Amino acid sequence: MSKIKQEINSKLDVLAFGAHPDDVELSMSGTILKFAKLGHRVGIVDMTRGEMGSRGNADIRSIEARNSAKILRLKVRENLCFEDGQIQDSVKVRLSVIKQIRLYRPSLVFTHYWDDPHPDHICASRIVSAACYLSGLKKVVTDQPRFRPKKLIYFKLPYGVHPSFLVDISRFFEKKMKAINCFSSQLHNPKSKQPKTYLSVPEFLPSLRALNQYYGSLINSTYAEAFFSKEAIAVEDPLEFFVKDAKVSNR
Repeated sequence: MSKIKQEINSKLDVLAFGAHPDDVELSMSGTILKFAKLGHRVGIVDMTRGEMGSRGNADIRSIEARNSAKILRLKVRENLCFEDGQIQDSVKVRLSVIKQIRLYRPSLVFTHYWDDPHPDHICASRIVSAACYLSGLKKVVTDQPRFRPKKLIYFKLPYGVHPSFLVDISRFFEKKMKAINCFSSQLHNPKSKQPKTYLSVPEFLPSLRALNQYYGSLINSTYAEAFFSKEAIAVEDPLEFFVKDAKVSNR
């Protein structure tokens, strides 16, 4: 198969970059499920194997990521195997991400919001943001045609940041929870003797449900996920956009 045909066959509509396996699931798996239902081709690129996590190990998390990918109906799930806890914004790392963008040629790219307590999340945001732009430059050489996504969108917004838009995931929320529960090594288990973490306390999943309920309340739905765009979002027909959105939100 020629290189051109491989690139055509690997074309994605949406590509999400997460610093660790489970980051994308926790933040936007309801939206991914909605994309899949609408017939869009979606992929996830995990930037590390999560080997520095206090619970589980890289091999376990790899299996969990594959199981989640099946639930989310992903077309692609890649892992760049950068060092967990030590992601660095370097030319080499940027080129690795650019190669993924040029290979899959997604219209939309999602990644971490840049203000986050975890340094890997911060660096992932910076790297992906830079790579989306640099991927469109001809003189950035990767032996692939240049390509720039139409939009870069950020997930996992800090408290107090007003979303640019919200996605109603009410029909997909319980399936989102199934995808998240694939990462059982990271979640609450009363029999586990491993160290306690932010994700492993019994209050974590209820708090995530409450967050999605809060976002849902902003658009008169049961559950929603929130996203941020640095750029203004153009609306071709405001009447069609807002009336159609209202009908969906009230279901």
